[in-house]
Amino acid sequence: MTQLTVRERIEQLEQSSLAPYAALSAESRGRGKTETPCPVRTCFQRDRDRIIHLCGAFRRLAHKTQVFMAPREDHIRTRLSHTLEVSQVARTIAKALRLNEDLTEAIALGHDVGHTPFGHSGEAALDEAYRAHDPEGFFAHEHHSLRVVDELERDGAGLNLTHETREGIVAHSKKQADLATVLDRDPVGTLEALVVSVSDRLAYLNHDLDDCLRAKLLGHQDLPRDLMETLGWSHSARVGTMVEDLINHSLDAPRLSMSPAVLEATDQLKRFMYDTVYLRAELLEDRERVRGIIRGLFDVYMRNDVALFEACGYVPDDRGRRARLVCDYVAGMTDRFATGQYIRFFLPSSFPL
Repeated sequence: MTQLTVRERIEQLEQSSLAPYAALSAESRGRGKTETPCPVRTCFQRDRDRIIHLCGAFRRLAHKTQVFMAPREDHIRTRLSHTLEVSQVARTIAKALRLNEDLTEAIALGHDVGHTPFGHSGEAALDEAYRAHDPEGFFAHEHHSLRVVDELERDGAGLNLTHETREGIVAHSKKQADLATVLDRDPVGTLEALVVSVSDRLAYLNHDLDDCLRAKLLGHQDLPRDLMETLGWSHSARVGTMVEDLINHSLDAPRLSMSPAVLEATDQLKRFMYDTVYLRAELLEDRERVRGIIRGLFDVYMRNDVALFEACGYVPDDRGRRARLVCDYVAGMTDRFATGQYIRFFLPSSFPL
């Protein structure tokens, strides 16, 4: 009798222990390029490991803005710490609902690898700059995250992730839609992907508020009392309220739900954060500076063959292909690298060197 591999035992355990609507590793739709299965890890575990160990874009998230650019406070979140918090929230929910925790973690770790420098301000600026040079082009971080794992990592070979992980990465963003609207839609793809999408919202609302309090942009006296009394006055209390409510109202069901009171409070908190934080004057001023940096760099690499060759190793003849290459290169920059390149090209250097 043939002995089962460790992976096969894990797959059997999934079949016997996970919810009937969970994504099973043994039933994955597979990869773009067929590979020999690992004897120890399931396909979703391999996806997770490839993002952590092989994805340079994942590591660069440590030096990319979440909300606050160039913070002087060492404990302000970066795009990487945001990713880890999303992963933790999503794994907690997936485990409680008996969903596939490995798939959930892989999607969470990969969901922002295509993000630009300078957060969403950089994303909007890069979309504008790209369209100026290619009217048919556009930039959205969720689509670029898929491009990163499919085409850009490992010198163009990509990570060859499973269909389920790739689908969750590209579908995670819900823009500014209320969570009530997101949960009311029929789930697209796996339920694990929806868990990550919701966890992204729960994580950033809470840690961005925590960062605002830490940076003294807001005080506890500025917080809406009715929301805080529903969700909690501390960071851990708010996260706990949202996550536990979601779990308790989603048990043994093929969809995610929350109680009306907590769901409405969560959406009101999102509106409060947009009104008082994300759209506040200081951040809007930074947005214009970011626009200048991104647009300036894009223009340099579009017109300067030497600069583009130095950066990417070749210069496409076709203007559309060149704009795509420049977009990929600028999107991959960290905040400090983008700032350094802008200084290099646009500010006079000291003389003599």
